[in-house]
Amino acid sequence: MIPIVPAGSAKPATLSPADNQQLWLKPGQIALPGSPPLSLYVHIPWCVRKCPYCDFNSHAAPGGTHEIPEAMYLDALRADLEQSLPLVWGRPVHTVFIGGGTPSLLSAAGMDRLLSDIRALLPLDADAEITMEANPGTFEAERFASFRASGINRLSIGIQSFSDRHLQALGRIHGEREARAAIEIALRHFDNVNLDLMYALPQQTLDECLHDLESALGYGTTHLSMYHLTLEPNTLFAKYPPALPDEDIAYEMQDLIEARTAQAGFRHYETSAYAQPHREARHNLNYWRFGDYLGIGAGAHGKLSFPHRVLRQMRYKHPATYMEKALAGEAVQESRDVDAKELPFEFMLNALRLTDGVPASSFHDCTGLPLHAISKQLAAAEKKGLLEADLTTIRPTELGRRFLNDLQEMFL
Repeated sequence: MIPIVPAGSAKPATLSPADNQQLWLKPGQIALPGSPPLSLYVHIPWCVRKCPYCDFNSHAAPGGTHEIPEAMYLDALRADLEQSLPLVWGRPVHTVFIGGGTPSLLSAAGMDRLLSDIRALLPLDADAEITMEANPGTFEAERFASFRASGINRLSIGIQSFSDRHLQALGRIHGEREARAAIEIALRHFDNVNLDLMYALPQQTLDECLHDLESALGYGTTHLSMYHLTLEPNTLFAKYPPALPDEDIAYEMQDLIEARTAQAGFRHYETSAYAQPHREARHNLNYWRFGDYLGIGAGAHGKLSFPHRVLRQMRYKHPATYMEKALAGEAVQESRDVDAKELPFEFMLNALRLTDGVPASSFHDCTGLPLHAISKQLAAAEKKGLLEADLTTIRPTELGRRFLNDLQEMFL
């Protein structure tokens, strides 16, 4: 799951990328000492079916099939990336994340072409983490072997639950059998696998939550992402809310997850993320640390730093519109210079998700602002027992992690 700050009242991007580069290099409100690490996010917008809880930019594949306009979309992605090169020229790319939607709807040849295009246009680190999201309902053993051969080295599987009843309630196209088969196929080809699970599901009990967790731990994957089901605006669940466990039960589930994963050797390093030693999601860590990311694909967001400003972009959301615009060299719908007054909140919104927090020096490195710009908020959060801050580190306390939204709002 990716933290995105809406582009707000941004105006449509009308300049060419080369012109934009000259614009963003001009003097501005801040002075950054350097550029943070750069990642690439690639959005594949189609799913076989839209889930009722999902507020991501995803669209049902034509006719509810597994068929998508793959060739045209890959052409659009390459055109989008080519147009973006002046903004990231010469910067190494440390991680790639192919998300959606359901990227595993791509054919083996399509994935191979996508990664070949990325390598041809961007200087990928030799040890770059390259993650692909996958849906258990779209798993084929031969295709996933090909994905691995193409260069995907980390897989993130949207399991959500091992209960047929709960999977049906979530509108998933797979059942327990498909979920287990998908994990087994993945582990034949990948040594770095994340499982996405959800808890506080409709009418879920504590024992059922534990069963899902134990099932996931039993496979020995390197990473677990545990997401509390929330009713997001503009979703089917928001319109027709299901019966969810009460808040006390949800907190018990969270406590259970934290205790059991720790017992199994997983480290709770981010709000929803648990990893075996040295297996943290490097791509997501770059988000939380306020690193840069170029986003290509329908509805993709990006954040790019320049000497005197931070730029946010958003691509056109609808796949058909995006393809048309990208092929015409106009993939970016909105592009804006983030106001210096917004940067402290954007930085802290992400940093406070990390169990270990961030070095205090990274606030200046990533925002160009002195740490005393948030000294009052830091002091107030410390007084409430939500934060630990000194000259070296800014770190949420256990209480702060539990009441993360309250802590984040203090920096608005």
